[in-house]
Amino acid sequence: MQPAEANEVRRELDDLRNAMMEVLPSQELRTIAIDLLQRYPLRAADAGQLAAAELWRQHTAESVDFVCLDQRLREAAEAHGFQVLPTSMV
Repeated sequence: MQPAEANEVRRELDDLRNAMMEVLPSQELRTIAIDLLQRYPLRAADAGQLAAAELWRQHTAESVDFVCLDQRLREAAEAHGFQVLPTSMV
């Protein structure tokens, strides 16, 4: 990788870091994750990821997309009202 390319990658990562919202573990997140585990055939980490997305959605006025390549998690996210990306898996 050339120095100019590396600088561009660093700038893009900085932009992502500045735009992201970190959802920290909390009792609310755990409660949502447990509910998701009871409703959908998810692994614990997947339920935590979907619970974090739900918390984020509750605290933002923006539309929230859910990026996922795991079929079970995709189905649970769609059932939970998320627009899942990519729209199809090949």
